[in-house]
Amino acid sequence: MVKKKPEHYVNNKEFLFEINKYKTFLKNAESEGKTKSDLLKESREFRKTHEYLGTCFKKIGDHLSHKPNFVNYMFKEDMISDGLENCIEYVTNFDPAKSSNPFAYFTQIIYFAFLRRIGKEKKQLEIKNRIIEKSGFAEVMSVDDSFLSRTSSDYNTIKENIQTKMSR
Repeated sequence: MVKKKPEHYVNNKEFLFEINKYKTFLKNAESEGKTKSDLLKESREFRKTHEYLGTCFKKIGDHLSHKPNFVNYMFKEDMISDGLENCIEYVTNFDPAKSSNPFAYFTQIIYFAFLRRIGKEKKQLEIKNRIIEKSGFAEVMSVDDSFLSRTSSDYNTIKENIQTKMSR
């Protein structure tokens, strides 16, 4: 019994072929004085290539977001969107003369887009924490025991966690 090779979610050879075709379309359009928008309106073949590349980028981003180092972030959709945006921006920078592996190239682009998004989100979280600290988090975390008698211990736990985090 012969073992089959597992099929990858992105066929690298086809991906490379479509990128080359995409770049050729853009080069020809530029020489004719057309824009990418013109091509999308006029050429069905360009639309197919454009959509194929988009689905490949999306698949790469989705699969990368399920890796253990990215799986637990709440803003995964933002990470994937940033990765897609960067891939679209840099698709013409891929040079088939240097590498015949566009999958690795775009995986790296998406990976670093994920890291940049995580950094941005951490900064925002730190800003939120500083605002709460400066505005007097004790007032924000005060509990009216007559109204929330059952959950006051939860609020006190949150308040204690914030205080210990701020004292570090």
